[in-house]
Amino acid sequence: MKVVVLAGGTGGAKIASGFQGLLSPGELTVIANTGDDDEFWGLLVSPDVDATIYRLAGVFDESVGYGQRGDTFSALEALGRLGEPTWFRIGDRDLATHVLRAEMLDRGCRLTETALELSRRFGVATRVLPMTDDRVRTFFQTENGTLSFQEYFVREHLAPALLAIDIRGGDSAQPTAEVQAALAEADLVVIGPSNPLISIAPILKVIGRLLRPERTVAVTPIVGGAALKGPTIEMLRALGFDASPVEVARIYQEVAGTFVLDSRDAGVAGEIEAMGYRVLVRDTVMTDGGGALAKAIAELF
Repeated sequence: MKVVVLAGGTGGAKIASGFQGLLSPGELTVIANTGDDDEFWGLLVSPDVDATIYRLAGVFDESVGYGQRGDTFSALEALGRLGEPTWFRIGDRDLATHVLRAEMLDRGCRLTETALELSRRFGVATRVLPMTDDRVRTFFQTENGTLSFQEYFVREHLAPALLAIDIRGGDSAQPTAEVQAALAEADLVVIGPSNPLISIAPILKVIGRLLRPERTVAVTPIVGGAALKGPTIEMLRALGFDASPVEVARIYQEVAGTFVLDSRDAGVAGEIEAMGYRVLVRDTVMTDGGGALAKAIAELF
């Protein structure tokens, strides 16, 4: 079985890890969001691509939710002593990833080629692909003006009131040949349990037209009225959405035919089925690392 996981944030990477443990080498491809990407000190940082690679390689730092486990921050501390702002925390091991990516890009490599090479060097058999080689960036319109993704999340800690989300470049960006081939060959496409507005929406802007609902499964990121991780609930409400699994199902209605609902929310299964979905009710929290949920999804196809 060939599976593609759409990953933005830790939820998508976690279920991808579950599928990696289930499938044979080469059967899994992860398409990662690049709307969070940003430049620091001349280096391109690609948080969702890197988090996916690190998790699949078994080195992701669960305690802080980014970077590599056991990392140090000597370079960042040195930059701080030289008067540089250090609100974006890049660890020393993480820095090596960004330096290598920058060197490859400077040699003319595509962003896709850098991700595949980094995966290889981390010993990951799974293909991790950026959603596009084109520049796509997520910006937030707030009461304090326009902020980049990292400025809003990391520097401002989401404090300014959110007014709108702008995915710049998303309408013109093109999926790569690698992304198109992976989706064409896939028996199953899984939209990971990530924030639908900022982690998945940029991916769908680029590849949404390539998805076939009959083989696409969306996993809820909302369980029992709370988000599995991050400000999904707050963002949905700020932009006028109902912060519920039903609303998430509505957002994905044009691209997915199956919806995975947490057992704590089984009472709304009928409402989601009425939209035309096939509904799978399971424990979606993935305390086992995602293996059980991946197996339950795969058994449907």
